[in-house]
Amino acid sequence: MINVGIIGGSGYTAGELIRILMYHPKVNIDFVYSTTNAGKPLSVAHQDLMGDIEMNFTAEINPNVNVVFLCLGHGKSISFLKENHFASHTKIIDLGNDFRLNKDAHFEGKDFVYGLPEINKAEIKKTNYIANPGCFATAIQLALLPLAKHNLLNNDVHINATTGSTGAGVSLSETSHFSWRNNNMSHYKAFEHQHLGEIGESLVQLQDDFDSELLFIPNRGDFPRGIFATLYTLCDDSLEQLVAKYEDFYKDEPFVTITTTNINMKQVVQTNKCIISLLKKGNRVLITSIIDNLTKGASGQAIQNMNLMFGLEETTGLHLKPSGF
Repeated sequence: MINVGIIGGSGYTAGELIRILMYHPKVNIDFVYSTTNAGKPLSVAHQDLMGDIEMNFTAEINPNVNVVFLCLGHGKSISFLKENHFASHTKIIDLGNDFRLNKDAHFEGKDFVYGLPEINKAEIKKTNYIANPGCFATAIQLALLPLAKHNLLNNDVHINATTGSTGAGVSLSETSHFSWRNNNMSHYKAFEHQHLGEIGESLVQLQDDFDSELLFIPNRGDFPRGIFATLYTLCDDSLEQLVAKYEDFYKDEPFVTITTTNINMKQVVQTNKCIISLLKKGNRVLITSIIDNLTKGASGQAIQNMNLMFGLEETTGLHLKPSGF
């Protein structure tokens, strides 16, 4: 069994990790760390776990676990690792943004691999340290990687993507209150979202001359979870050629499905799936990419990476059911 520790246990991504890992056939949850809830049952923060798992939060870490998931706020993983040390064999999967960019990937002798399995699977299998991708970044990269592989990203890419309220984290803010969010919609960080850096680095990994603009408008939706992203750019390939290239690129990727039908977010919510729909109009290609921001966009992808790191089938524990209605 893989002994697991979770740091920052009271947030949304930690709750999602617990929900999936407690049914994972190869995992034992050793501890869930939360200084604010130490000594209290997990169900205090994650009420849906009542009756499913008898465990309390702790303010103590076990430095000898096989793997630790860092579910801390962005920028806090570095300070935590400076103050808390794990055994040399302990694998670390960071769900924050501290180590995602190439310039930040090296930390105190640890080399973090960017954990997008669809392009870095071989490296993920060999490393002990993973920088888990951002949620918007995952949906957008999966939409564009096949184009980059075939050097087809030669024009600006227009991106409009809407995420659920859980994407803002568990802490309250002006725009996360029900009275503000319900029956409402807004954009934020237009053209300058923090995920653009990691997206660009992955695209250059496959198309080294990529230098076009990613014109990204992120939106807040009035639903709790999911990402619905639409992207369009110029491309001379026919729809049939594009479908063939996308299907070939993802032929060995169990969580990515390609279609030409209209898709909706409920097809992926509460799963680790990404569904990509392709549409061609004249010389423009429209790509729609849908994921659950908490699973494929965070905790599910982190578990997918854990499976690869420990030599398991990457789908282990991730056969999750969507809610169609």
